[in-house]
Amino acid sequence: MKANIEIECTPEEARSFLGLPDVSKANDIYVDTVSKAMKGVSNPEQLQQFAKQLAPMGQIGFKLFQNFVEGASSAATGGSKSSKKD
Repeated sequence: MKANIEIECTPEEARSFLGLPDVSKANDIYVDTVSKAMKGVSNPEQLQQFAKQLAPMGQIGFKLFQNFVEGASSAATGGSKSSKKD
């Protein structure tokens, strides 16, 4: 037997129902700060320097961010990049 239940609610209502905190103000500040910092980035080297400064987990966080950026650019171009080991 299958039962499907559909609930229509806004993200705010869902967050409140699940007891999750509202982090929209913190997110707005973070997005604003990153946007302002990214305005000066004009090449990949600058992006890497910026990512190193933001990386909360040091080199590991930077590698995750780098893989994310490479994956996004690969998906945008429709190609696939082979991963290389350092």
